[in-house]
Amino acid sequence: MSESKLAGQFLDAAIGLLRRVRDEGAGPVAAAGKAVADAVAAGNRLFAFGAGHSSLAAQDVVYRAGGLAVMNLLAVPGTVGVDVVPAPLGSALERVEGLAGAVLGASPAAAGDVLVIVSLSGRNALPVEMALSARALGLTVIGVTSLAYAEGTTSRHTTGTFLGDHCDIVLDSGIAVGDAELTAEGVEAPFAPASTIVTSALMQAMMAAAVERLVARGIEPPLLRSGNVDGGPEWNDRVMAEHHERIFYRP
Repeated sequence: MSESKLAGQFLDAAIGLLRRVRDEGAGPVAAAGKAVADAVAAGNRLFAFGAGHSSLAAQDVVYRAGGLAVMNLLAVPGTVGVDVVPAPLGSALERVEGLAGAVLGASPAAAGDVLVIVSLSGRNALPVEMALSARALGLTVIGVTSLAYAEGTTSRHTTGTFLGDHCDIVLDSGIAVGDAELTAEGVEAPFAPASTIVTSALMQAMMAAAVERLVARGIEPPLLRSGNVDGGPEWNDRVMAEHHERIFYRP
């Protein structure tokens, strides 16, 4: 079977985007890693939030082999993934003002904790208010978003602001408005989104920077191992028992 020209073009585009965030985002990634390491070292907790497809990158750092055990998913019912039916309801909930504050207020998040908010566009009420509410509570907020949307679209929040306006640290994915890397003759809409690849890479780069910081301070990072390797489950049981007060995805 011959190679797919479009498949190759997409992979080249994704590689180019990854190179760009590596070269242009090193400073913010290092700062985000330091913030995460500071929270872990101080005995605070970590949370990640994302709605719709942005939730994929948030979930990728929670209860993850090779990830920090103290990273928790801050879930807003109806917005995590596309399992809600009808699917457009999840998108509608992202535009509801007041929802983020209610969810955050009912969560265990507290001053000194870190909240990573993933939102490609950063324009909807949910991520904007999540950042506003979190900072008001004394959390450090790391936003993972595309700053291009703040220039190419309008905000859907009453303040007219975007997620990036309310974060302590911003990791810019550099994804173009519309999140589609390819066009082709005979195809009416652009296609092949790369935001999940780039955003997940930024999240893992941040976590790697945090691990590096912790090791430099002589602190063992509370990392999880794969449950599919010999000794993995036992290792994870130990780590989770040692840090149970900071883990909320396990009873």
